[in-house]
Amino acid sequence: MQLGIRNFLPREQVAALWLWLRSACEPYIARVHDAAAPYWARVHDTAAPYWHRAAAWYEKREPREKILLRLLGGVAVLLFIYQVIYVPAQQWRGNLAAQVITRQQQLTHLRGMMRTYERLGTELAATQKRTLPGGKDPALFSVVEMLLTNSVGRAKIGSMTPSQRQVPGGFEQYIVDIKLTEISLPQIVDTLYSLQTLQVPVAISNFQIHQHAPESHSFDVDLTCMALGKSG
Repeated sequence: MQLGIRNFLPREQVAALWLWLRSACEPYIARVHDAAAPYWARVHDTAAPYWHRAAAWYEKREPREKILLRLLGGVAVLLFIYQVIYVPAQQWRGNLAAQVITRQQQLTHLRGMMRTYERLGTELAATQKRTLPGGKDPALFSVVEMLLTNSVGRAKIGSMTPSQRQVPGGFEQYIVDIKLTEISLPQIVDTLYSLQTLQVPVAISNFQIHQHAPESHSFDVDLTCMALGKSG
């Protein structure tokens, strides 16, 4: 609720305040008036002859001509209002509407970026949970070799190739490329489940399965196991 100054000051004090403001501003108003008076006098002296000539010319017109002149004057005034007031107002309104739409689009984009940030933060937290402590070698090759020996047997392991490389963000990536031959579908399922339940956080970054040519019920599998750890 808005309260005026009269709700706080008595009427006499308001009147006194007004008189004080008026007296304080009068010298400045007088200076502006005195400075502008010569300019307005020159304008009046310059325009007065033309104004008198136009008035005299108008008085000499016939009543019908005066009506037409008034109509033309009204049309000129309407055109002036349209060009000087209406058109700029419409342009300003259109620009304001465009700015509002732009801000709404920016807000929608920002909300999308916030949702993406939250999703990436969740994924990063999940990844960190599956990341080994800094400087700790997971012995991925030995762990996977033991698991595969128990699940499919050493004879089914065609090859195992370990490697290690650094990745951006200060991480160390431990990799084992594996080829399995002539294994059954239940063995594939058991191997994948065992890899996912290891104490060492292992991810499968590549998995390809091919039917073994001589045996229609056995398969050859190429897969890549990966463990991610912080660099020491």
